[in-house]
Amino acid sequence: MEHDNISLSPGMVLQILDEEEADLVIQDWLRAFASKRSGCRIKDFKWHLFSGGFYEAEEGGKAEAAYLSHVAENYLVIDNDESVVFLTDQRPEKVDLSDYYVCPRNMAWTMAFTHEDGWLGPYFAKHPQYQKLEKENLAYIEKVKQIENAKKMGWC
Repeated sequence: MEHDNISLSPGMVLQILDEEEADLVIQDWLRAFASKRSGCRIKDFKWHLFSGGFYEAEEGGKAEAAYLSHVAENYLVIDNDESVVFLTDQRPEKVDLSDYYVCPRNMAWTMAFTHEDGWLGPYFAKHPQYQKLEKENLAYIEKVKQIENAKKMGWC
């Protein structure tokens, strides 16, 4: 997985996952969002799950609004062709990849950016256990904020 020059806005690449770690993330993503893909050709583009109605998702402006309303401590970015998976510190607005997916580590939700943007996509989808997973995400972010505040106050 050679991608030393990934362009990302905003934020920075914290870690490019090695092949084994990347494969685990991709398999987790497929289990979460592609379990009912029978009859859907996702070899070329995984976002066909959403455009083809195999998995419920918001599209276009609604997808963008949903994406912008979600936060995570870190974000995974998965290239559609599975050549790179990396972790970033801020919600990506633009990545120098043609088709890619953004999600928090626990896959509570995903945003699919397509090369057909404006015609097909982007798509925002929630994990089947979204409520539980998103609650975990928000609790973790709150805990990190409390720890940062405690450090500022000199309590730890």
